[in-house]
Amino acid sequence: MKKIIYILVFLNLFFLANAQKINAYTKSINDWHKARISELKTPLGWLNLEGLFWLHKGSNSFGKKEGSDCKYANALFPDELGSFIYEGDSVLWINSANNSIKVNGVLVKGKKPVKVFSKEEQAITMSWSHYTWTIIKREEKIGVRFRNLEAKTLVHFKGIERFPVDSNWRIKATMVAPSQNLLMITNVLGQTTATKTAGKLLFTINNKEYALDVIDEGGPKYFIVFADETSGKTTYGAGRFIEINKPDALGNTEIDFNIAYNPPCAFTAFATCPLPPAQNRLKLAITAGEKNYGNH
Repeated sequence: MKKIIYILVFLNLFFLANAQKINAYTKSINDWHKARISELKTPLGWLNLEGLFWLHKGSNSFGKKEGSDCKYANALFPDELGSFIYEGDSVLWINSANNSIKVNGVLVKGKKPVKVFSKEEQAITMSWSHYTWTIIKREEKIGVRFRNLEAKTLVHFKGIERFPVDSNWRIKATMVAPSQNLLMITNVLGQTTATKTAGKLLFTINNKEYALDVIDEGGPKYFIVFADETSGKTTYGAGRFIEINKPDALGNTEIDFNIAYNPPCAFTAFATCPLPPAQNRLKLAITAGEKNYGNH
């Protein structure tokens, strides 16, 4: 009898400890998701984008009037705020008459040209009222990424649906060395770029082995662009992103699909997202992580 009691006590303690472990894990994923949502809503998040204007060489007018090279059709915006001058590898800004903007928080008046982009300076922010913009470079293309800090897409954002947190989608994995150092990644603009690869991630689900090529962006974690059989159904059609810890000396790490998240293009038409390479399109439904958002 005592033996049975000891066994029952042991089992109760075991199940209690396991439940506490699962609850702690679920909380960690929920905390990660809250931080993710907070980041999306910041001034540098993806919810406030309202324009992406590609520049041509020479002068590019910027305003709401018809015929503007960079037209932002908003009644609150000036007819012509100014112009971007794209010369060589640099972009200058010139105010139009009676208008002024801030460049990195400093008010710029008059019509003297100000350099806002070059090989040496690529983190310059321009602003007018509650609008901000920066110059971006995508291969040979130079463009203006434009944000409305009071955008309806930000104000009316209600969060992102997710699959229920399931620890079974936290999977042990092994990294093996790449057969070549570069991975060809194509973005939504159709541009293909040779990207540094960290190797191939191997993992097993339901006794079947899968692999994903991994990108090394130089940060503390590795990056993966993947698609699966939920893509275009319950999840974003062009795939999702996930980050993993760098492996130990034996190549051991894990991939947690509960933190698979949507690319910027799921929230806005004004982003330039990478697409999963063919080998990263899994013949498997990953029912974990973020579900689709909107209709982009």
